[in-house]
Amino acid sequence: MKAGKKERKEIGLAVIGSGTIGRIRSMLAKDYPGVGWLGVCDINESLAKKLAEDAQADFWTTDYRELLKRSEVNASIIATDENAHVEPILASVERGHRMMIEKPLATDVRESRKVYNAIQESGVDAVVGYTSRFRRRFLAIKEKLRTGEIGDVTTVTTRAFMNRLVPIPTLARTKRKANLTPMVNSGTHALDMSMWLMEGKEPAELYARANDKVLGPIGTKDAQFGIFTMSDGTLWSMNISWALPEVWPGAVYTMEIGIVGTKGVITIDDTHRDLVLASEKPQWSGYRPAGYKPDFERHVEFLTSYPPGDIYKGQFWGPMREETNTWFTRIYCGIDTPHATAWDGHRNLVLTMAMGLSAERGVPIKFPLDEDEFYK
Repeated sequence: MKAGKKERKEIGLAVIGSGTIGRIRSMLAKDYPGVGWLGVCDINESLAKKLAEDAQADFWTTDYRELLKRSEVNASIIATDENAHVEPILASVERGHRMMIEKPLATDVRESRKVYNAIQESGVDAVVGYTSRFRRRFLAIKEKLRTGEIGDVTTVTTRAFMNRLVPIPTLARTKRKANLTPMVNSGTHALDMSMWLMEGKEPAELYARANDKVLGPIGTKDAQFGIFTMSDGTLWSMNISWALPEVWPGAVYTMEIGIVGTKGVITIDDTHRDLVLASEKPQWSGYRPAGYKPDFERHVEFLTSYPPGDIYKGQFWGPMREETNTWFTRIYCGIDTPHATAWDGHRNLVLTMAMGLSAERGVPIKFPLDEDEFYK
């Protein structure tokens, strides 16, 4: 071995969940040279079997426990539905597996804290899937902020728009709907990006409001708005609506962020309106889980607005490819990466749920927050 070169250990990978995201990451694992063994799992046998065939997996099962106890496994990806993360995470922690966990850690604050504490106490390397951190534009902005190009940040505004193609099928798949709000489920991406760009600033107070005229009947809110005051006086407004009509051209997510500093400003138009397709053929390229057929056809599309990326000649390209392959390199070669930490994941859940708490009570929320407040 050359001096200073770290020993590389072949990755034995377990992917728990064979839906949209589990499939993308498994197909990328198939082509990564450091992955020497791949197993996949899903409670839906046909999904697991089909993914195993397509990803040339070494093993497949409908029982995550059976997969995680395999001696070949030393790393795992948790890509189940949002409400089913906790048990596979804890089982992976118990076995010392390095992990990539789809957000959120859990949809309940106490369960999230339990997961976070288990990860901390075990010392396992665990990251949370916030894919936008791996997009070139945000890495460039992060570097400009890190080097002080606009001075000290004083004001941030964040706006996210989504059509109903996510909340309708997401809530249809579960009976545990109470915490699947626009912020917890999807606004968390914009929140994580804002907190990452404001790294070092911590919330001191939050006041939020919400409404539910469209999506109330299926058990969620249409929109949530909040104003955060950070401990150093920085003001940050954060809002999301995921109740836009199904024909809205954004394939899942459009976002705008403005960052004002003492010596400059950065404005981010991440709405993808610079690349528009209009066609006589229907465009359903966004979020479309198995069995879901939208009520309306979309014929206009903001291209590249599907957060994970896009397909070219059968291959997946985009930020989720960067995020996944960079994680493989992280655990194979030991490099530092921009991935969100387990703490980021837990903090983000607390902040998104605090927006719901403030809106429900109609009063400001003070930080640091006693997490038992969510159960009073």
